[in-house]
Amino acid sequence: MNIRLLFETVVHLKPTQIIHQHIRRSDARGLTIVDAPESNNPKAIAAPIAKPVSLANGVLTFLNISDSFTDWNQTAHGALWNYNQNYMDWLLQPDLLPKEGIEWIDRFIENLPTNTAGLAPYPTALRSINWCKFFSLHQPFKNKERDTALYSQVKWLENNLEYRVLGNHLLEDAYALFIAAIYFSDAKLYVKASRLLNQQLQEQVLPDGAHYEQSPMYHCIMLDRLLDCINFSIHNDVFANQASLTKQLITVAERMLGHLQTIIYQDKTIPLLNDSAEGIAPLPCELFDYAQRLGIQWRALPLNECGYRKLVNGQVQMEAVVDIGNIQATYQPGHSHADTFNYELRWKGCPYIVDTGISTYEKGVRRQYERSTLAHNTVSIDGQDSSHVWGGFRVGKRARVTIEEDTPTRITARHDGFGSKKLHQRTFSISDSGFSIEDKVIGKASSAISYLHVAPDIEVGTDRLAEGLITIGSLQLSVEGHNEIEILHNSVAKEYNKLTETTVIAIHFTTTVRYQIQQK
Repeated sequence: MNIRLLFETVVHLKPTQIIHQHIRRSDARGLTIVDAPESNNPKAIAAPIAKPVSLANGVLTFLNISDSFTDWNQTAHGALWNYNQNYMDWLLQPDLLPKEGIEWIDRFIENLPTNTAGLAPYPTALRSINWCKFFSLHQPFKNKERDTALYSQVKWLENNLEYRVLGNHLLEDAYALFIAAIYFSDAKLYVKASRLLNQQLQEQVLPDGAHYEQSPMYHCIMLDRLLDCINFSIHNDVFANQASLTKQLITVAERMLGHLQTIIYQDKTIPLLNDSAEGIAPLPCELFDYAQRLGIQWRALPLNECGYRKLVNGQVQMEAVVDIGNIQATYQPGHSHADTFNYELRWKGCPYIVDTGISTYEKGVRRQYERSTLAHNTVSIDGQDSSHVWGGFRVGKRARVTIEEDTPTRITARHDGFGSKKLHQRTFSISDSGFSIEDKVIGKASSAISYLHVAPDIEVGTDRLAEGLITIGSLQLSVEGHNEIEILHNSVAKEYNKLTETTVIAIHFTTTVRYQIQQK
């Protein structure tokens, strides 16, 4: 292990993470059966967002990989596939009969003593929420044995909160405890859960409404679960001062909805920045509909602390989401990429310049590439990453951004991710005539490359490459100040485990390069 890299990574951790890493590794506390409270009688909740179909004809499909159920510890398709199996999201898919759902729950309870994979905090939290929703929607299937199994898992989670990870993991734990406390009318658990939930929301939701891990996908996931908490709370008012907390939760949800309203594209889809993929989180339209069912109102909020900006031309034909932010979740950057000054560009609602996306969480060459600077629409200097991503979910030395100009149509910023003597400065600008980029290397560098990843279904024409002109579908890219333009071929991923070949334009330059993308 590189000692310097380890230091540059660990220095950002909170002491509680280091302490609980040791506790977690040295104390694997087992599940104890705890009788469910007798007062458990939750009222029906409003319809939550249905989960995608992952169970069909006895076959489970997660992350675009299908297989028959063998056991709960099935790891042939990787840890994340196995985690998905133990979330039991299919209990809430639209076509599942309650009787079949109960059969799966009873099977899980029967196999619980041997389920080592499922009895980890994260899948336990998500599964507990799913069970609470399932039983609230199908109350005739509740009984003492099933409630005891659920309550025992919740109490196990309470004693194994993910302080070693923090971030969205601990927030998921808080969501699960809060919903379970209301479901079981457990006043003691409610006090602990509400305190943890309030603290984590204050820390993890930025003033502009974004989730601080800066992944639009995880923002949608965290918002969905927050709406679930509000759903349970407004339909089961059982504790003193609960109404006051519900109002606080609604206020946070309004901010998160406001951020989502601003960052989505015209077609209501999210940018696939950092660890984001399609088919995982609820769609923005589903979240907006759910919020309306709960009587929540919101307004679009300006992008600020999240580090993202949206540039839209006057005719609203071009829209770009650009990244000029620092890593906000400094102690939990596992879903961050070395993508400073990255962007996505759409024209007339269609993707033209896209993020490489993510296809896997399995540590390896592909995961490392998808987090690297080379996989994003930004500049790499001397072949380096702008932030030192490693180990699948680790980040060592990070780029620090200085914003010099920040207007609705023009942004200039610089960062020191390649070292204090090799700064990258980028200017984004948009107008009715098109979208423009100016890249500058401030300091001495051997080489610099500005990358553009073209959407897979867009044809690239290179007949006038020597003139610095490239056609990208109905648009034209014109480049000035370059040494060479290289046409590469790689792959991008909109979903897990689905790679699509595409064209990558690599613009080599020394000091300054400018390019404009406009209609032909």
